[in-house]
Amino acid sequence: MKFNKMFSGLVMAFGALSLSLSSVANAEQSVQEQIMARVAAENALKNKDEWRAVAIENMVMMTLPHGKVVIELAPQFSPKHVEQFMRLTKEAHYDGNKFYRVIDGFVAQAGPKDGSKKDKSVPLLAMESQWQTNKSWSFTPVQKQDLFAQQTGFKDSFAIAYQADEKQGSGSAWLTHCPGVIAMARGNDANSASSHFYITNGQAPRYLDRIMTIFGRVIYGMNHVQAITRTATIDGDTEVPKSAYTPIISMKMMADVPEAEQIQLEIKNTESALFATKLAERIKRDNAFFFKKPPPVLDVCQTPVLTRLVKK
Repeated sequence: MKFNKMFSGLVMAFGALSLSLSSVANAEQSVQEQIMARVAAENALKNKDEWRAVAIENMVMMTLPHGKVVIELAPQFSPKHVEQFMRLTKEAHYDGNKFYRVIDGFVAQAGPKDGSKKDKSVPLLAMESQWQTNKSWSFTPVQKQDLFAQQTGFKDSFAIAYQADEKQGSGSAWLTHCPGVIAMARGNDANSASSHFYITNGQAPRYLDRIMTIFGRVIYGMNHVQAITRTATIDGDTEVPKSAYTPIISMKMMADVPEAEQIQLEIKNTESALFATKLAERIKRDNAFFFKKPPPVLDVCQTPVLTRLVKK
């Protein structure tokens, strides 16, 4: 009898806890929706365009044996890394390099032969993995209390994470390791990056956020990145010969590509009112397809920022 009463009490307690957690989740969703609605209203006053043209001076065309890949650089976030990458690209430093470390669902890494004259000729770079923000700095929010950050969102079409410092009225922000980002590889020394780079080709390795410098992302030809030959094999399988590694045929700044061969692109404007509204709708999951309501979670790395070709 005592056991039945105790069991009933536990059931009631767990039921109350469940309702309490549900209330917290609903309240959190309500706050998130209010924030998104406010941002949408603010963005409506500043940015009406649904699409933005990608600046040609920030685009790189990488030609692989099986297709072309276009990268948008982010000098506003990682200026020194972008400056060095652009200089090396213009010097044809990457032409003929191979993707020598390609792990399925992780990264495709390329660069000159380790220890070669070409490799040693490049100066090392100081880390640019995050930056400080002030009160006037703004972004389009996606999710509060992300697993890796206090807040995630978008800035200039790049996925970012943000940590506020309420005492100082400021904060810090950083680019996130979503699929398709390009970052500089390095050794154990935080400031040892030079010219070797990697592109994430699978699930977001967010544990690399803030310890590696992201300086751009693939905006066209990600299917060609996915087709780069994997160099890592499973135990017992035949080792991939270096002769089979995917080479970079050429790497050029888009502005240096003959006009007839240039790829002009537009990308969704993440500062627009429409984009913020779409985010709010996405987190609600109100479509009839969702007969079981998922939690109000929106992974910034699974939030698409679409690209389209511009007719010449």
